[in-house]
Amino acid sequence: MEPLLLTDVEAAVRAGWDADTTTPEYRSRWSADNPARDQCGVTALVIHDLLGGELIRGEVSVGGERVDFHWWNRLGMGIEVDLTREQFEVHETVSGGVVIERPAEIVRLRAEYELLRDRVLERLRARARDEAPDPVA
Repeated sequence: MEPLLLTDVEAAVRAGWDADTTTPEYRSRWSADNPARDQCGVTALVIHDLLGGELIRGEVSVGGERVDFHWWNRLGMGIEVDLTREQFEVHETVSGGVVIERPAEIVRLRAEYELLRDRVLERLRARARDEAPDPVA
């Protein structure tokens, strides 16, 4: 079996995004034109499940005022992975970035996280099955 690459994980995550994996209070502003919108928290948790590392949280500001938080991952050797950074509009800025300990239990966005995690794992399993060598050959 071929090893999974970060590009495989990224493709599986992006394919798993939908309105039902975003923050419920912002669901109405989600669009296929900007599928990464409001997916950062659940995405960071799924990446953490698969690749480990650290969860990073920064602040999203508009006009100098914090309006939200943004989440991404830091892997070994300081490599940062942020699959949702393109969600932001030009007037939104992300600053800071502090390591946040993963909660022992996911409470907020648990259903959305579990839905995205299950979709990603299924896509990765399907990819592994599709690439498995033919045992008869």
